[in-house]
Amino acid sequence: MPIRLEPNARSIAAHVVERVAREGAFAAAVLDAAVERFPELDPRERSLATELAYGALRTAPYLEQRLARHAVRGSRPLEDTVRAHLVVAAYQLLFLERVPAFAAVSEAVRLVTVARGKRVGAFANAVLRRLAAEPTDDKRAALELATRASIAPALWASLVRSLGEANAVAFAGATAPPPVGLRIRPGEDRAAWLARIVAHSPRATIALGTVSPLALQLRGGGDPQKLPFFGNGELAIQEEGAQVVTLSLGAKGGETVLDACAGRGNKTALLAELVGPSGAVDAADQHPSKLARLEAELERMRLAPRATYAVDWTVGPGDVPAAYDRVLVDAPCSGTGTIRRRPDLAARWDAAKLPELHDLQVRILLAAAARVKLDGVVVYAVCSLLREEGEDVIAEALARAPWLGEATLSGDWVPALSGATVIRLTPHEHGTDGYFLAALRRRA
Repeated sequence: MPIRLEPNARSIAAHVVERVAREGAFAAAVLDAAVERFPELDPRERSLATELAYGALRTAPYLEQRLARHAVRGSRPLEDTVRAHLVVAAYQLLFLERVPAFAAVSEAVRLVTVARGKRVGAFANAVLRRLAAEPTDDKRAALELATRASIAPALWASLVRSLGEANAVAFAGATAPPPVGLRIRPGEDRAAWLARIVAHSPRATIALGTVSPLALQLRGGGDPQKLPFFGNGELAIQEEGAQVVTLSLGAKGGETVLDACAGRGNKTALLAELVGPSGAVDAADQHPSKLARLEAELERMRLAPRATYAVDWTVGPGDVPAAYDRVLVDAPCSGTGTIRRRPDLAARWDAAKLPELHDLQVRILLAAAARVKLDGVVVYAVCSLLREEGEDVIAEALARAPWLGEATLSGDWVPALSGATVIRLTPHEHGTDGYFLAALRRRA
């Protein structure tokens, strides 16, 4: 039986942990929906719910090992609801200085008792009191250790190969829940937009993006789709790194551009704004349902693609023409760059899928790149930091397609990209989700 949700941080956090474990749900979506059910919730309680949910998911394997030392139940696994409450309480006991141990224990015991009765509540009480009695060291250092220990060994090895030891450690330590990314239209005044949003949502925290000149970062503002600026198409919801990916293509007014793996259309919309009414943007995706959502999103933004194509690039280009100035290939990937947004991904990593993903990415890149005109630019991007999906894909594509050569990413909007043929965006360096980007050019 699912957790009975209550309007407090610990109940909401346990609800998120349970849903992720039971259904493989996206933590951010479950958390947002739960918080929106209780508009009366104090901002501090919302903030604590976010910290507890993301922190417990990120360190769950470590927390479960610590709890197991005191759970004298034989080999029986904990039921999802009890596990979720215990993990959230353990996170508070082991890592949070500002939460008194008695408060974490008593509230968890109360919630377990409400959900599963007095006998199970007594079990939770015994386990948590034993855990609370353990000696405590530096809680911040303990959190860093637990975060590292909760990453699947195969993923950790791949991160170290891809980033180096120091950057892998820094990436693992970038544990703050990400903000909601907003995007203004090119050429508009970000400072003025910041002031408008603050005036409308004084309880929210809003800041300028750190890499994209179009980005605003929103925290604690509730559902951004309820902002009046969203409904009339003045604002878009788009993570800042995804904005940089789109801007790195260097699309200019009057050009014809293809978004080859368009998904729901956030990048397509920005490309349409960049090329303007004198240019044209086409969108392709394997899934017609995503293209339908793309067209609805662009309509909300008062934009429109020139054409949309339902195409499986691994089979062939379908009806997609072959004369684009620029092509963006935001390929399917493992999503390791989004671990701060999907913290459970680090623990349940499946390395066996990497070779299949690598092959898929090479095939998509080569097929879509063949649609660019002579001397046209292709940008390949994945929301992954792994070499297997980054440099290795580019190397194989260049080996198999002598008509492709290296090019430089556009620094017109993002000076940090200037002169680079490849780059990684990371949470600890850029404040974005993790991405690998590379530019290629079609040669004779």
